[in-house]
Amino acid sequence: MPHVGRRRPGRVRLEAAFLALTVLPACGGDLPTNPGALRFGQIGGVEVELEAPLRLGVGTLRQVLSWESSGAWTLQESMFYRDLWGDEDVRSNPGHPSLFAEGYASLITQLNDVPGQELFIDELSQALDPTCGPTRTRIRLAIRDDVKEEQASWVRCADGSLANLTTLDAGPDAAASRVVLAALLARNRTLGETFVSTYAGSVPFGTLDRGEDTPSGLEEPTVFLNRNDWMTFWRSHGGETEVPAVDFTEEMVIVGVVGEREEAGDSVEVRRILQVDLGTLTEVYERVPGDFCSPAARSHVPYHIVVAPRTPLPIRFADVRVEQVSCGS
Repeated sequence: MPHVGRRRPGRVRLEAAFLALTVLPACGGDLPTNPGALRFGQIGGVEVELEAPLRLGVGTLRQVLSWESSGAWTLQESMFYRDLWGDEDVRSNPGHPSLFAEGYASLITQLNDVPGQELFIDELSQALDPTCGPTRTRIRLAIRDDVKEEQASWVRCADGSLANLTTLDAGPDAAASRVVLAALLARNRTLGETFVSTYAGSVPFGTLDRGEDTPSGLEEPTVFLNRNDWMTFWRSHGGETEVPAVDFTEEMVIVGVVGEREEAGDSVEVRRILQVDLGTLTEVYERVPGDFCSPAARSHVPYHIVVAPRTPLPIRFADVRVEQVSCGS
């Protein structure tokens, strides 16, 4: 999946955003905005980055929420297992960005002015960079000010991912809960309070190989639980290339395939590996070019091969889900 970048708003957007921000009430009208004084970040952006540990630190869910003063926002979620990247999903604001500009203005007012929520206080050092350990989430909050050409940022430790983050026991200092609260406010005003991660409930997994065409002959998702079967498959798939190391006493390999496809642009993703009451359920997605795309005709077998901690048997696969993507994604 290609990297999704952020574009700085043009002059017209900046001017429009400034006019909107100087007249909009903050916090439901309780705190009138002074048109003669810009708050830090009023024209700029906010970024919330979380690294939430999975399986006692052998896996990580990384979430980055970026929100511009124009209202535009993106959320990038990435799955990792033992330092291997597994999968990535990106979502962005529905509708026109301006629909979220008022929420951004209100957030900036709170983080600058509201007692108990403001971040620019002596008790909340920006120099602190704690080690959060294998069981706690590392959270980084940054506010960028385009007028001053400056950035402020805070790093703290907390519990939970973006969906269930909590201010309880945030640390290591007493004011750390303010950083967590700021992240929650940003989440609620973009993704909503009922946000659910793309990878909710999944055990961590890492990619061993991924591509557009496997010569292995597999036509449906398959799991490998022992070295002999894995090596036999790899010889048919990777030829003479080195077989990726897997500890089958504690790990398994899942190969996501959906058979031969006749148009370029199709791809396959292992999306979630879920422990359920009767074993394990694995979700595989087929990503196809969306409406108005004109992919070239080409026969190929897209695949995604991942390694994951061994989970209870039997390993079952849900029906392959089809997901449309924009042209060029």
